[in-house]
Amino acid sequence: MSPLDISLADLIAKLDEELPEASELARISEARLRAQTLSDLGDQLIDHYVGKAKQNGASWTQIGDAIGVSKQAAQQRHAPSAFERFTELNRHSIVLAQEAARTHKHDFIGTEHMLLGLLGEPRGLAYEVLVAKAESEQRIRNAIEEAMPPAGEKALRGHIAFRPESKEAIEQARRVSADLGHDWVGTEHTLLGLIRAEESPAAQILRSLGFTSDELHETVKTETATRRAVRDEQ
Repeated sequence: MSPLDISLADLIAKLDEELPEASELARISEARLRAQTLSDLGDQLIDHYVGKAKQNGASWTQIGDAIGVSKQAAQQRHAPSAFERFTELNRHSIVLAQEAARTHKHDFIGTEHMLLGLLGEPRGLAYEVLVAKAESEQRIRNAIEEAMPPAGEKALRGHIAFRPESKEAIEQARRVSADLGHDWVGTEHTLLGLIRAEESPAAQILRSLGFTSDELHETVKTETATRRAVRDEQ
């Protein structure tokens, strides 16, 4: 049994259960996508604890020894990234965006994939805000699928690059978090970042669903303040 209490048999059974009528070749493609997602999550797991170790005063030499690589390799691999202050839920939404790009056989991560990633994380505030306004998760998914570019010929292996508008949305998410005085970048900030990347597909989708940047900003500001107050009372 693995440290995560997940065995190969569990993974096989889950895939077979979800794709009962798929051919063996189709299952190979799906297995590869899931393997890449597990790999991405593993990298983020290591990044999380590297950050914790650095906060507690560990040196890059010590971290490299713990990982099993040189000091230089550890420093290059785990240097602060664009997702440094992202919450666990928001990091997961980014992994889901990458998975969505692979599923659609796209060679880029667009803002439309990022929006799908937010919908794939129902524990996040962004999901609650989206569904409350649109009144239906499926309505949002339908709008995204209508705007999605045609599928490519084959799923990309390895790293998938963010499109310029996606990078802009990520930068906007960090900026709005700072503007609100928050020390984290959550799914709610990414949602605001998407609509503030005004020319992006996600911004157009959100506007078609009735969202506006100003209203969304006020909703996030109010909801985060309310949650913080409740948490402080506990």
